[in-house]
Amino acid sequence: MSGGSSMIEVRSLEKKYNGRKAVDGISLAIARGSCFGLLGPNGAGKTTTVEMMENILPQDAGVILYKGRERDRTFNQEIGIQFQHTELLAYLTVEETLKTFAAFYHKHLPVEDVIRMCMLDNIRKSMNEKISGGQRQRLLLGLALLNDPELLFLDEPSTGLDPQARKHIWEIIRDINQKGKTIILTTHYMEEAESLCDTIAVMDQGRIIEQGSPKSLIETHCQGEGREKNLESVFLKLTGKHLRE
Repeated sequence: MSGGSSMIEVRSLEKKYNGRKAVDGISLAIARGSCFGLLGPNGAGKTTTVEMMENILPQDAGVILYKGRERDRTFNQEIGIQFQHTELLAYLTVEETLKTFAAFYHKHLPVEDVIRMCMLDNIRKSMNEKISGGQRQRLLLGLALLNDPELLFLDEPSTGLDPQARKHIWEIIRDINQKGKTIILTTHYMEEAESLCDTIAVMDQGRIIEQGSPKSLIETHCQGEGREKNLESVFLKLTGKHLRE
């Protein structure tokens, strides 16, 4: 689903660590209502870029605009973040966890709506320490959706899940996107990005090296006999096949 104007835009964004540019002057404009994928090998600068956009890290240079303006105090109330690693209190149930987090917001969706949206009804009374990996990811997604965010950041939402659990997560993400929410997704699963994203940017060494729709990237970079026509082929062609630690 695509939007007509930018929900969030970055211009000439930079971040340095120990004198080295982890993010090297990148510019992006993410359309309202779109699902935007940020891909890249380990160390490409994806996490640093997203954390600056989330207002977790300050940028060293560049501008970040939200709805065409610099971010203000309302920004944190209008976004949702699903972190890859979030510690949950073991002695709370899934339902109690959602109610506890809901109390942190000035306004929030009814907990029952989030339980239904994220397919959590059958585990609502389960203790957090007893739920599976897929159930945990659905709960973390539910926590990110509690404040009914306009902009949702998803950091590798299906990492470590079996195929069935991954498909459930994708189904929820598609449904959220179809409701008009803007999503920024980082993932190492090329099939996930190809299935969910309207637009993809590939990062390497702190820079955006390619950007476009999955279809256009595949058409551009997967020509010739014997080349598999999928996003994984595009990614390997652009970033190389050697292992990044």
